[in-house]
Amino acid sequence: MNAIAAAELRMLVRNRTVAGAALLFPMSFGVFLCFSRGAHERGGAVAGVQIILMVAMGTYVTVTTTLASRRQTLYLKRMRGGAVSDRAIIAGLVAPPVGVNLVQLAIVLGVLAYADVPSNPLLLVAAIVIAQAMFAGLALATAGLSASPEHAQYTTAPIFLVATAAAVWFQATGTDHLIAVKRTLPGGALAELVETAWDGGGLSTLPLLLPATLGWTVVGVLAARAFFRWEPRQ
Repeated sequence: MNAIAAAELRMLVRNRTVAGAALLFPMSFGVFLCFSRGAHERGGAVAGVQIILMVAMGTYVTVTTTLASRRQTLYLKRMRGGAVSDRAIIAGLVAPPVGVNLVQLAIVLGVLAYADVPSNPLLLVAAIVIAQAMFAGLALATAGLSASPEHAQYTTAPIFLVATAAAVWFQATGTDHLIAVKRTLPGGALAELVETAWDGGGLSTLPLLLPATLGWTVVGVLAARAFFRWEPRQ
């Protein structure tokens, strides 16, 4: 697995398109959100959008594109013919984008925390781990539906747009009567969980937020098992 991850990291850096999606775009958006924050805007509101947007772009889109590319070139098929287990192959391919994304999050959230320290760091870390697991699982499923890396740009769009829109919509005022709808969307409950961890208070909502957030993680894992393919799509 370590050898696969190291090789994948080298290929990730060499591929300009994938490197841009994995390295530059998430960091750029995260920094933009951080410095465009209003003077009276809560840190949790910004952190919620940052985490959803950066993980959706840096992990979900990148992993989907990577797996679609490796399957198209028969790399997955050749690796599966060796002694490495299926789980080790997937872990080796997914680990580099996730690791890079975690470093990006640490930098951007560290800048945000310089002026507004999170109230519950452990809950924030748990939210980030859940976000990575959810989007990695959804990436495996979406990769199974993507015929090529170029096709992945379209197949990732629905979940990417819904998740980021849910995170932004959650911050909108005057829509409290739709809170249940927000929490059922992918990214909605997760954004609220991040805000709760960052701003403090509202821990009574955790029994509602955790099942909704973990539910999408389970959906991602089950969808990955159902739709992921090792052979190129015809």
